[in-house]
Amino acid sequence: MRIDLHAHSNASDGTDTPAELVAAAVAAGLDVVALTDHDTVSGHADAAEAVHALPEGTRLTVVPGAELSCVVDGISMHLLAYLFDPEEPEFARERELVRTDRFRRGRAIVERCRELGAEISWEQVRRIAGAGSVGRPHIASALVEAGVVATVSDAFTADWLANGGRADVRKHETDPVEAVRLVRAAGGVPVFAHPGAVKRGLTVSDQVIADLAAAGLAALEVDHTDHDEETRARLRGLAGELGLLVTGSSDYHGARKTVRLGEYTTEPAVYEALLAQARGAKPIER
Repeated sequence: MRIDLHAHSNASDGTDTPAELVAAAVAAGLDVVALTDHDTVSGHADAAEAVHALPEGTRLTVVPGAELSCVVDGISMHLLAYLFDPEEPEFARERELVRTDRFRRGRAIVERCRELGAEISWEQVRRIAGAGSVGRPHIASALVEAGVVATVSDAFTADWLANGGRADVRKHETDPVEAVRLVRAAGGVPVFAHPGAVKRGLTVSDQVIADLAAAGLAALEVDHTDHDEETRARLRGLAGELGLLVTGSSDYHGARKTVRLGEYTTEPAVYEALLAQARGAKPIER
C-alpha cells in the first residue's frame, strides 16, 4: 500500500480541485490519500463524490482531515487532524474563527507587501485563491506574478512572507494543546505536521512536543520534504521516546509547490494504528 496523509486542494491553498486531487492520487498509484486543507472541510464532499465516481475496479481511499494553525511561545506550528466529526460544534467554531481571521490577515499582508514596493493587489490575491480560503501561498503566487520573486518558495523568506518576515502579520492561531483536545473531543486523530521544518521559521522545542504527546498527540510527521536526513533521524528518536507514531506525507499543493503527490508515504501499520484511534468519521472508500 502507498499512503500519503497530507495533501491540499483549492479549498485552501492547493491548485487542484478535490476531484482533480482524487484523480492525481490514482495516477500516482496511491491507495490512500488524506485531504487536509487549512482549517476547512469544504472540499470533503467533492472529494467523496469523486471517489464514488471512480471507474469500476479503481481503488482509492480518501481520509478526510484538516491542517490547523497553532501557536505556542510565539512560534507557529501546524497540526494535522484526521477523521474528526466535522459537525462537532466546539471544534467547528474554532476552525471558523481561524478562517475568518485569515481574511483579515491576508489583506494586511498585501498592504505590507505594497508598502515594501511589491505591486500586488488584494483583488489579484482573491483571483488566485478562487473559492479557497486565502493564505500566504496565494500572496506568494501574486508576488511571482508581479516578478518580485521567482517562485512561491522564494516568497517565504525573512524579506517577505516567512514567519516574522517583513510582510508577515500574525493571525488567530490555536494553542496546540487546546487543538489536540479539540481534535480528540471531536473523535479525531492529531498529528504534528513537519515539526522540524526550520526553513519555515522557528520550530518548537522537544519539551513542547512532549507536552503535546501527554495531551493526546498521536504521531509526528517525520518523512517530509522540509526535513533533511539528520532531522528525520532526530524526530524518529524523539517519537520513539514519547511513544508516538511516525508518518510520512508529501504536503502536496498541486502546481504551487514542486513536491510530488506520494513523494513521501506512511507505513500501512501506522495508518491502521491511526484508524484504530478515530471515532469521529470514517475514510471514504471506493
